[in-house]
Amino acid sequence: MLTDSFGRQIDYLRISITDRCNLRCAYCLPAGGIQWTPLADMLSNEEILRFVEAAAALGIRKVRLTGGEPLVRPDLSDLIRGIMAVSGIQEVSLTTNGMLLERMAGALAHSGLDRVNVSLDTLDPDKFKRITRYGNLERVWNSLYAAENAGLKPLKINAVIVRGFNDGELKDFVRLVLDHDWHVRFIELMPVGNGGDWGSGFLPDPQRYFSVQEMMAALADFNLTPAQPPVGNGPARVFRVPGGKGSLGFISPLGQHFCERCNRLRLTVDGKLRPCLLSNTEISIREPIEGETLEDLILRAVHQKPRGHNLSQAARQSDPNRLMCQIGG
Repeated sequence: MLTDSFGRQIDYLRISITDRCNLRCAYCLPAGGIQWTPLADMLSNEEILRFVEAAAALGIRKVRLTGGEPLVRPDLSDLIRGIMAVSGIQEVSLTTNGMLLERMAGALAHSGLDRVNVSLDTLDPDKFKRITRYGNLERVWNSLYAAENAGLKPLKINAVIVRGFNDGELKDFVRLVLDHDWHVRFIELMPVGNGGDWGSGFLPDPQRYFSVQEMMAALADFNLTPAQPPVGNGPARVFRVPGGKGSLGFISPLGQHFCERCNRLRLTVDGKLRPCLLSNTEISIREPIEGETLEDLILRAVHQKPRGHNLSQAARQSDPNRLMCQIGG
């Protein structure tokens, strides 16, 4: 069992396997993209697997692959098979924008992937193209059904709620879980490298922030009831809609901290171990102090894990040098 200074069991590792992406979602990337991490500086499969083996030996049991868009990494299936073969790892999941998932869902399931989270911030095709800048909503819908048919369940949908953009669609998302055994997660906009101008159709920062309290108030008519979370729920507070097949979750890093239940570490695309998403503390796994092993670095990161972040809506920027695609979310 891997336990931090505050008694939290740490059993979950999120790995950003690429910062590259086939979309340019406004809250994640500037429209013109960024200077991608050189391929030589990205963690190789061998480096990732060595790290996962060390982490599993200490108590990590769940791994989530993130990006960027993990499905653009060409050796993804091999990586999944390798992680699943590590003794102690019980689950491997993945977060994707869904653009490539339809044609890859079967192969990913065959490789051993357990489940996926699909990012979907709006149900309107025009608005979807606006916030993703390149996306096609129909392809994402097809991917949801393909993932479900491939057995990548429970299927989760992540929706970042932005004031003046999709806050009026909350009820439409709720209706999805009335008819489908899907699990929609409403996520507060996180202050990670996204404070610039998003272009026409978006409010300026910080007016874009829409709190979890406002989300709950907007959905009061649905009589949401607290529920047991599905597998791999993470920090979401989960609710059921009377008569619904699925569930709703609220992830609120600012409006209602979940730090007391945090069970994770993050590994960036260039090999930096982060004890907390919303802190710029990083430990390079490629530059250990003389005599340190990977296990020592992991223990150091766990020891440095803070009780909670100190961000507020008034102080939004967590790390001006990192974008969400580089951290892994």
